[in-house]
Amino acid sequence: MGKIVALTYLSLDGVMESPSWTGPYFNSDHAKYAHGQLFAADALLLGRVTYEGMAAAWPKMEESEGGFAVRMNTLPKHVVSTSLQTAEWNATVVRGDLATEVAKIKDQYAGDILIYASGDLTNSLIELGLVDELKLWIHPVIVGKGKRLFPEGAPGTSWTLAGTTTFATGSVVLDLRPANPA
Repeated sequence: MGKIVALTYLSLDGVMESPSWTGPYFNSDHAKYAHGQLFAADALLLGRVTYEGMAAAWPKMEESEGGFAVRMNTLPKHVVSTSLQTAEWNATVVRGDLATEVAKIKDQYAGDILIYASGDLTNSLIELGLVDELKLWIHPVIVGKGKRLFPEGAPGTSWTLAGTTTFATGSVVLDLRPANPA
């Protein structure tokens, strides 16, 4: 059975929106880590907004990004949406009861099912107890405004630190697991 791994870029103040602010912190170590995460995945699970942004960009990036872009483009993608009617870019639309549908997706794969960004989806899955690993890629910058991963009023949950990855640029990945897995 696959496991749900949510990987999100965050600023120090918890902003995840429009992460162009991560650019100054990206280097070869970041690329190696991102490569490892993507190549450990058997599929992607995305919210509609993230899917639409990625589907518009990644198919055009194979020449500049090489094998990473090829992997991104060829992985199966599952897009959770109530409004999207059809999907391209090797994707299927997920509708219906989220817990039931995600359980079916987990049964299809042996490796990781990677969520990039997709804050609303990640929060919904956390609330349902379906996120197996939460990887918060924190960058040493305060953005000041924008959508935060955990909005005001998000249900409280507890997590256990399973590891950290630090980068010379000052960013760090906190690798977390549910403290009380279902």
